[in-house]
Amino acid sequence: MIRACLVLLFVASTSMFLQLVVFSGFQEGASQGRMFDRLRAQFATGTAPVGPVNDKGEELPIGTPIAFMEIPSIGVREVIVQSTTSGALFTGPGHRRDTPFPGQVGSSVIYGRRSTFGGPFSDIDRLKEGDSIRVTTGQGVFEYAVLRVLHEGDVAPSPPAAGVSRLRLVTAAGRAFVPDGVLRVDAELATGAVGGASPTVASIGLSSNERAMAGDPSTLWALALWLQALVLLSLGLVWAWHRWGRAQAWIVFFPPLLLIGLAASGEAARLLPNLL
Repeated sequence: MIRACLVLLFVASTSMFLQLVVFSGFQEGASQGRMFDRLRAQFATGTAPVGPVNDKGEELPIGTPIAFMEIPSIGVREVIVQSTTSGALFTGPGHRRDTPFPGQVGSSVIYGRRSTFGGPFSDIDRLKEGDSIRVTTGQGVFEYAVLRVLHEGDVAPSPPAAGVSRLRLVTAAGRAFVPDGVLRVDAELATGAVGGASPTVASIGLSSNERAMAGDPSTLWALALWLQALVLLSLGLVWAWHRWGRAQAWIVFFPPLLLIGLAASGEAARLLPNLL
């Protein structure tokens, strides 16, 4: 049992490290490529989303690509998805559902990860006043200019004037993988804002797992199942260790242990802060 527990600890810690530091970036990059192709086709045919509901009146599913953002000064080129749950931010920056779409009148809020899953917002603290943020949506191309970078404790800016569009980028503050607060970047649209449908979710009604630094326990059952499989494989490895020998047991059991460990780590990553 001690050996099985040590094997379980080794596989869980190793797979979690690999998931967060190595494989999550590849996962985000692959998702971005697929979503960029999908969004580009929608721009070409005029079918890209321009509000919180689709043409059938149904609310956009979590993870739906809605816009493409470019920040030339720090090399950001990212597809923005709908919703800010931890799982949605696996694929790239997410639009907070209780705010208008980028380019529309009001303050649009975009969450992005600092370190994991490609860390698309890892360098937004380097932005300076006047830097450009370009967002392309189904309503056109919108050029924002950075106003300020806000750290924890800074005084919040006054609300935008009537008819003005603002963009707020939000990520974790502090060192990589060791967040100590929230970092915000405010930008204002240089040209005229457009109209759009009101958000279908009010700020007070936004689910807790879509707020800053929140985890997403909605698929906790899947994590429990993967962990059960990992425990069984660990016990099987120890049994084979005594029956076949150490080398033979590791040759047979290491690949499925790593595969199941990565699957469990992917589900566990949903429980971590969405801005990590």
